[in-house]
Amino acid sequence: MSELGFPSTELGSAGWLPEDVAELRTILSRHNLDLLASFIPLVMHDSQQADTMLAEAEAAADMLQAAGARYFNTAPVTSADWEPRRNYTDAEWNHLFAMMNRVEEICEAHDLHQVVHEHVGCVVETADDVSRLLDGCAVDFVLDTGHLAIGGVDPLEFANKHIDRTGLVHLKDVTLSVAEKLNAGDVTLMEAVQAGLFPSLGKGDLPLGDVIKSLESQSYSGWYVVEQDCAITGDMPELGDGPVRDVEDSIVYLQGLGVEP
Repeated sequence: MSELGFPSTELGSAGWLPEDVAELRTILSRHNLDLLASFIPLVMHDSQQADTMLAEAEAAADMLQAAGARYFNTAPVTSADWEPRRNYTDAEWNHLFAMMNRVEEICEAHDLHQVVHEHVGCVVETADDVSRLLDGCAVDFVLDTGHLAIGGVDPLEFANKHIDRTGLVHLKDVTLSVAEKLNAGDVTLMEAVQAGLFPSLGKGDLPLGDVIKSLESQSYSGWYVVEQDCAITGDMPELGDGPVRDVEDSIVYLQGLGVEP
């Protein structure tokens, strides 16, 4: 990442980077990188888990603040082990909204910007979910072009209409034919990723250039994250090969738009 010109990174999946703050800061400093954000899965719709959830949010905020992060990416998950989605009651949604506000208070106390991350398999996934959250509370969003599109939300339309609710942008392209199979239940998310669900930027079907132009024309002042999801099925690639090649292609695409890492 450092060699490609990125100044910051997100924490990534558990175990990808150290979660001990001192160790994390050491390895990032070694590569001239800062920590930008982290995906924080929280069970927010279940009132019986409220105390546990708030304690988890507090601990995550403590870690992110100590590591120098800017964003707290709240991901409302179905359960601790990501049970299949279901329909949620009005009471559960209202509790989720209340918990978003409580996490907002925690983030403000830790000088972090909370952004909710809509995501495949989470409570906030579909266009209806996004609309409900927009109306139900004032939390900002991660404009994740990929997950919005898979959930049925046009990311360009979101950028045009909701710049005031856009706190962070994840740039991710999507092969819509693979997304259709995922949404139909014909493949799992892992199988879809292996089948090319998330190609390098500019090689999928999303109007990423138009999204960026829309945001910039409205004076968006947050960060853009190049998020290259992958699923390695064989041996680990050699250093300098593998997913880094897709990221290099994404950088070339962004440079063609006049955007630098």
